[in-house]
Amino acid sequence: MSSITTEPADVAISAPIPPHAAEPPITPARIIAFGVMVFGMFMAILDIQIVSASLTEIQAGLSASNSEIAWVQTAYLIAEVIMIPLSGYLARMLSTRVVFTVSAAGFTISSALAATATNIDQMIIYRAAQGFIGGGMIPSVFAAAFTIFPPSKRAIVSPVIGLIATLAPTIGPTVGGYLSDAFSWHWLFLVNVPIGIPVTIFAWLLIDFDKPNLALFHKFDWWGLLGMALFLGSLEYVLEEGPSNDWLQDETVRNFAIVMAVGAVLFFWRAFTSDEPIVDLKAFTDVNFAVGSLFSFTLGVGLYGLTYLYPLYLGRIRGYDSLMIGETLAVSGAVMFLSAPLSGMLSRVLDLRVMLMGGFVIFAAGTWRMTYLTADWDFNELLVPQVLRGVALMLCMVPINNLSLGTLPRARIKNASGLYNLTRNLGGAFGLAIINTMLTKRADFHYARLSETVSYANAQAVGLVDKLSRSYSSHGLDGQTAALAQLKRMVLRQAGVMTYIDVFTMLTLLFLTLAAGAMLMRKPPPEASGVTAH
Repeated sequence: MSSITTEPADVAISAPIPPHAAEPPITPARIIAFGVMVFGMFMAILDIQIVSASLTEIQAGLSASNSEIAWVQTAYLIAEVIMIPLSGYLARMLSTRVVFTVSAAGFTISSALAATATNIDQMIIYRAAQGFIGGGMIPSVFAAAFTIFPPSKRAIVSPVIGLIATLAPTIGPTVGGYLSDAFSWHWLFLVNVPIGIPVTIFAWLLIDFDKPNLALFHKFDWWGLLGMALFLGSLEYVLEEGPSNDWLQDETVRNFAIVMAVGAVLFFWRAFTSDEPIVDLKAFTDVNFAVGSLFSFTLGVGLYGLTYLYPLYLGRIRGYDSLMIGETLAVSGAVMFLSAPLSGMLSRVLDLRVMLMGGFVIFAAGTWRMTYLTADWDFNELLVPQVLRGVALMLCMVPINNLSLGTLPRARIKNASGLYNLTRNLGGAFGLAIINTMLTKRADFHYARLSETVSYANAQAVGLVDKLSRSYSSHGLDGQTAALAQLKRMVLRQAGVMTYIDVFTMLTLLFLTLAAGAMLMRKPPPEASGVTAH
């Protein structure tokens, strides 16, 4: 492929040289440029979750229905999941500097427009633009980290990008809840503007990691792009809407599933037959990258799934508002921030596979602790699971990044980075789809079983109804009707708690299984890593 032949540095792969001889000097300008890119990535990833705790406020402000407001999140995710793998080709064609600068500028403009939306249709369009344009920033940071920094600096760089990639969605509900409560929902988007403007300016001035290859424009695979858009966009829609619409029983979901299948055939056909495919799948021939992408997929389940589950429990079971949820869940973000230096130090002295295994075991310990959940759990009871989750995310992210991308030739890093980040996002989408399906199905199951026990044959239930009936009657209400309604709410609440326990049990088994498979990855030789990074 021309993408490989245009990179003369890769000819040295077959003749390893000592890492210290292959390491070019890292200039202050490049360090600042990388820092600017990290800020941009933080904005793009933060916006995935920043609206999740404030959808009610946005819905009221735009007079949207329940089905319409869901598209504020869905439109962003569908657009982003298309752009992330595409960004690798664009970076090779136009250069990292152009792609990142245009992405930062477009993301800033679309954020400002989203704050001015006066109806739900405008908001959906602006959110889709946010997701598509902003999606170009995320893989660029991972690619830059593994092309401009030598292996000796990975213990510093990997924790930084790992922290941002996991911290941003984790604190999204916290930041969103605070902004919408202290100001208004408009600031969920306006907050990006004062950050986005300097990021755009400095990205254009400082990024000089590579040169454009405009010849790739004439080989651009438009059919491959169409297939990828239909495949990934429809897949994201099916995963988002399927759980709440009984999957293929819903006509719209079924139609999107058909489009997804057609798009997949077109996309993979072009990926394997085109001279310059939109997405180069050859990275999956590397064992570490293939297995690492599986781990990244599972990490996406843990990252986005738990970021979704905790607020859902606190809102539905505990009745917390967005600000209270944000304050309760701030622990994970703080722990991740403190764990980042630790993960960097451990990556220097531990076998990365052992470190990865330990991270997933700690993940499993946190979700196993949540299987003791009750309807009365609040900050104190959630503290230990949140601490374990924060530590686990950092212990997993650093070795996954290094093991997956650290042994690839430089020419494949850009495309591989897009694929790698795509697997994490798709893991989150699949995880949320499974979680939401379980929440619906298992809640119905537990409610039916509990209802069978709460009957007039149950003396304890009858006694509770009589007690509640007398209490309501003393306040001038229809005691019997009010008591039965209260009993139903109690049963629904308990069925909900039991459902959450089922989900956390499933996640515990998933993380333990992945921990056992960590040794499937190869430990990259230092010599190979030193060469492939340049």
